[in-house]
Amino acid sequence: MITVTGVGVALPGADHAAALAAARRPEGTVEPAAVLGKKGLRYKDRATQLGLCAAQRVLADAGLLREGTPVLDGARTAVLVSSNLGNVDTVCRVTRTIAEEGTYGVSPMDTPNASSNIIASEIAIRFGLKGPNLTLCNGPTSGLDAVRWATTLLRAGRADHAVVVGVEPDNEIVRRLVGGPVADGGAALVLERAEAAEARGATVRAVVGAHTRGPDVRGTIAELAEVEPETPAAWFAPAGAAPALPAGQPGHDLAATWGELSGALGVVQCAAAVGALDAGADGPMWLVAGTDGDDGVATLVLRRPAPAAAPVPR
Repeated sequence: MITVTGVGVALPGADHAAALAAARRPEGTVEPAAVLGKKGLRYKDRATQLGLCAAQRVLADAGLLREGTPVLDGARTAVLVSSNLGNVDTVCRVTRTIAEEGTYGVSPMDTPNASSNIIASEIAIRFGLKGPNLTLCNGPTSGLDAVRWATTLLRAGRADHAVVVGVEPDNEIVRRLVGGPVADGGAALVLERAEAAEARGATVRAVVGAHTRGPDVRGTIAELAEVEPETPAAWFAPAGAAPALPAGQPGHDLAATWGELSGALGVVQCAAAVGALDAGADGPMWLVAGTDGDDGVATLVLRRPAPAAAPVPR
């Protein structure tokens, strides 16, 4: 069994899971230096800084970071990042410089940031996480895909803990690519095998249920329902998926509140769903990322953990 033991949020005006249910997007921006301190942020792009904010908050929330120091086996901790836009501003800037000035014009400070895995790498370096490390860039399903791959690594015994981060920056180049503003932030989860969480006395916030992936919303949800028969308490799904959802079921389109989330969507959905479970939601949370016409649709279920068994009287 794979459990969620930590949630971290780094979105404008929201620094915890409960805030994701806000009716209106708050004003302002996330200030990485206020979260992380100024040391080590110079030359890092916006996406990396936001990813580090979400990672620090989730590790602290899971009880794996105390007074700024990780208290976990870094060799047994994986990092998975979902970001479709990520460091595209750095990549475009480096490409333009090479076209105009040649390779000698590229700053040595920019070169490492052009790596497609830079966010996950910097999270691993900052917090000493030496397990499997990868970035997913899968379109709308990317965030839920990252959660699925994290559960796969944990079930395979490749790690005891997995830090899953979904993050997107908002800048001129990103807006030009997507045609408008992006959420400029993200969220993170700590996933653990149940026995690892129990061994360290962690608080289990949710249990990861089934995951499905397919070409259309209706068929992918139907496949999920075959293995998850319990009626969902709420759905987290994009507006374009609404026609395929059961009538009368409460739904949440997080993009309506936070704007374009892209690769951060699935992880932010998970964080919001955990917030709903924390608040007492009665039943599982069903998450849908992607709509008909996208490159795919992914679904995932998060359930409330079973109550601890009462001690047997002697």
